[in-house]
Amino acid sequence: MKDIQIKDHKITSKIKLSDLPSKLDLEADKDTTEDALRKVRRQLGKLQDTMYAHGKYSVLVCLQGMDTSGKDSLIREVFKDFNARGVEVMSFKVPTELELKHDYLWRHYIKLPARGKFGVHNRTHYENVLVTRVHPEYILGEKLPFVKSIDDVNEAFWDKRFEQINNFEKHLADNGTLVFKFFMNLSKDEQRNRLLRRLDKQEKNWKFSAGDLKERKLWDKYMDCYQDAINRTSTDYAPWYNIPADDKPTARLAVAQILYDTLKQCTDIKEPDLDDKTKANLHLYREQLNNE
Repeated sequence: MKDIQIKDHKITSKIKLSDLPSKLDLEADKDTTEDALRKVRRQLGKLQDTMYAHGKYSVLVCLQGMDTSGKDSLIREVFKDFNARGVEVMSFKVPTELELKHDYLWRHYIKLPARGKFGVHNRTHYENVLVTRVHPEYILGEKLPFVKSIDDVNEAFWDKRFEQINNFEKHLADNGTLVFKFFMNLSKDEQRNRLLRRLDKQEKNWKFSAGDLKERKLWDKYMDCYQDAINRTSTDYAPWYNIPADDKPTARLAVAQILYDTLKQCTDIKEPDLDDKTKANLHLYREQLNNE
């Protein structure tokens, strides 16, 4: 089985999405891949326990991708061995009335993970330069004082928004949040297959929405927006990773392995030492309990 290398997925220069693979061949069957995932997710779970005790870093995992790219099942499988107290999952839908009364980053900021915890965001603050860029009329619903009409949602508007997002992520990184941004790179053909499965299998019918077909017609526009967003915001402090998503087991393993291998590089993460007084009296506490 081939190893997963961070450098093969991390985006460190300008890219064309059409050049990035949507399939990852690990030269392994499904069972072998799933066994590898079980091993690395147990390692991740143990590392998260240490991070929780350490209490100095938080981890923000951002998952972005087209409909059916496997984000929900990836969350279920990758974080299965985490202590429930150490991971918080958020799925961002259409903004609520309350959320629209605040700036577009507010609802994401208030759901950030505390120190020692993982926050997994299924769809993220990037919706504000993806969906809204494909449908700029949605910006009017934000009731921004300087946006009088759709004509004001121009290139200067998007330039400013990308600057704000980079500043937001830099602020997080400077204050101890480790930011991972995963682009679930699904091919258009594979999305078609997954949508058909939702229609063909009765138990999956509930997942289907006619709106998925409407957005699918805008595929090329979405790809242009994803490419621009990735190129403008993949930074040293908050890098993007391309995750080939046509095969779900390998996509899950890639995300888990990248998380684990990157976090292991933070060699300062360890359980805190007991204070000298407690350490010196461990034998007394043990004796006290044994004599009850």
